[in-house]
Amino acid sequence: MTPTLRTDRMLLEPYALEDQEDFVTLFQDRRVSQWMGDGPATEAEDRALFGRIFTKVYAQELFDVWAVRRNGLLIGHAEIKPTDTVQGYEIIYALAPDVWGSGLGRELAEAIVAYGFDALGLTEVYATVAASNGASLAVLNRIGFEHVRDIAEDDGSTTRVLTRRRAERPTRQD
Repeated sequence: MTPTLRTDRMLLEPYALEDQEDFVTLFQDRRVSQWMGDGPATEAEDRALFGRIFTKVYAQELFDVWAVRRNGLLIGHAEIKPTDTVQGYEIIYALAPDVWGSGLGRELAEAIVAYGFDALGLTEVYATVAASNGASLAVLNRIGFEHVRDIAEDDGSTTRVLTRRRAERPTRQD
């Protein structure tokens, strides 16, 4: 079951059925959806995606997916899930444009990474980001992600594969 997480300014919690309209609004905003998955989808496809969060992801406990809230409002989406692209776990996050530039992207990405390391016991996490998504690349760079390789996409674009490894903990010398 996807747990609830808290940061200084946000609450990450499982979606509720009542979140469908806000989810669709977020994913229908082309400024957001251009960076998500295969890019913008139809409203019907986004509604179906929202439904699958409940009927598949949560029902089968496949991976963790969160509604991201600030002051009670849905402002984003976050996931950490296994992916064949990197043979590991990938973080995915999106925030509404009206909160861009406020440091919430960094706070959100850090929270998901910390959850991966602490709760899931991962030693590294990945992110795949469009090479043209400078804002997300900058956020990930600031929190310690490093470039691994590039993937040439069928449409001629490039996807950057990044990783962050868990910091080694010092061993106690008795």
